[in-house]
Amino acid sequence: MTWSAKQYSAFESERTRPVRDLLAALPNEAVATAIDLGCGPGNSTEVLASRYPRADVTGMDSSDDMVQAARKRLPSIAFELADIETWNPPHQYDVILANAALQWVPDHATLYPRLVGKLAPGGSLAVQTPDNMEEPAHQLARQIAAEGPWAGKIGGVRHPPRHSAAWYYELLKPHCDRLDVWRTTYMHPLAGAQAVVEWFKGTALRPYLNELDAGEQAAFLARYQEAIARAYPALADGTVLLPFPRLFLVGGAKP
Repeated sequence: MTWSAKQYSAFESERTRPVRDLLAALPNEAVATAIDLGCGPGNSTEVLASRYPRADVTGMDSSDDMVQAARKRLPSIAFELADIETWNPPHQYDVILANAALQWVPDHATLYPRLVGKLAPGGSLAVQTPDNMEEPAHQLARQIAAEGPWAGKIGGVRHPPRHSAAWYYELLKPHCDRLDVWRTTYMHPLAGAQAVVEWFKGTALRPYLNELDAGEQAAFLARYQEAIARAYPALADGTVLLPFPRLFLVGGAKP
């Protein structure tokens, strides 16, 4: 799947706020090594480096466009083109950050414990994932994909399965010395239905749009925007408040 750093960064302030909240919850102070998995254009890596200015911070992403943007943004930090699913470093980390990245990776039952296993004693795994698959924005995308003339191409598109807070807690409790899981719904003020569409063009709509030609993309987005305008009515000044639930997890490795 192709990604656009420019499209993703259009709402950088809103997308960066959750990683600030996540890293603020980490108890670690003496951090020597930290990595940002699925670093995107480097906005989350920048927050990680600010949180631990003395640490050796690195980043990685499976998108070349994202890695190039991150390298341009943070030239003093090393960024690697790699896939989280097959990531197998030779050493451990004090902090492993995955901000809005693991929802694209399958088999969380194997992935999450494996990431905890890459922590140094006392280290922290910090994860934030969107928890919005049943929000209107996703439901409408699935519906329009299945009902439009492009159904043969994208009617069967599915995101990797996501799980409840309780599921992740039960999964990781045997592997962690400490574990904290919480859910927050952010209310993002956006400039109308078109801005909501632009937001999701950078993330959730990528699996659909990547399979369509230019004409199909335009028609899909026009139909999607009409549906979004009905599902997210604007306030008197034209602003749309986009509810965006996110699931947070901080797991501590055993000493």
